[in-house]
Amino acid sequence: MTGHETIAFIGGGNVTRMLVTGLVAAGVDPDTIRVAEPVAKVRAALHGDFGVRVFAGSPAAVAGADAWILCVKPQLIRGVCEGLAAQTQLARPLVLSVAAGVTTLQLDRWMGGDIAIVRAMPNAAAVLGAGVTGLYANPQVDAAGCRRAERLMWASGETVWVTDEEKMDAVTAVSGSGPAYAFLLAEAMIDAALAEGLSDDVARSLVAQTLLGAARMMTEEVATPVELRRRVTSPDGTTQAAVEVLLDGGFQDLVARAIHAARIRGRQLSTDLD
Repeated sequence: MTGHETIAFIGGGNVTRMLVTGLVAAGVDPDTIRVAEPVAKVRAALHGDFGVRVFAGSPAAVAGADAWILCVKPQLIRGVCEGLAAQTQLARPLVLSVAAGVTTLQLDRWMGGDIAIVRAMPNAAAVLGAGVTGLYANPQVDAAGCRRAERLMWASGETVWVTDEEKMDAVTAVSGSGPAYAFLLAEAMIDAALAEGLSDDVARSLVAQTLLGAARMMTEEVATPVELRRRVTSPDGTTQAAVEVLLDGGFQDLVARAIHAARIRGRQLSTDLD
């Protein structure tokens, strides 16, 4: 929880909606949440759905706010930061950024220097309070600032810290983009189930509950994924037949290449901004 702390979101898109959903569901007073969003329709929807305070411009939204959460696209974040530099230097807020690939050094430079900045990478399950957020704090963030950042992200699910900022691109590739990988697997399983003659509703239910159950087994048991897979793979059984096809088709290598590509793209986003 954030108590009476005032939180200003810059940008009212999907990530902001996701995080606001978690905060409000966790009991944070909507009146302490501000959102700057230039699109009137989006502002109206956020205010109508959550009761948060909305503003057309960032300067008005951040005025007096204790924590600023930058939820704008990497391609736009430099202009936003430079436009808020004077206010940042006066207010000295805790700044959190969810912009993929954008480093704390870049953010600090654009905002005038010596600012406490935390990079945060949540994922889509934050809307259910079941997400995970990777966090990195620059040297200006003290222990109290780290605790504040955790509280801000706590309503969205688990948090993990990395001490090497370069690893944030890997966090983005694994968990930030990760739900899409699971959804793609679900699509493929549903399509295969339909091809085997199951109805759409049956296929969707089987796949959704299977993935949910597997995720719970990973989080609630001490066994590794390798051990869990072995437990459910009987020798010469149906599961072994399926797993062998996946392994022979290069499944693990394909996943590794996909995550690597996402990490490299995150690094490129940072380079493109300099």
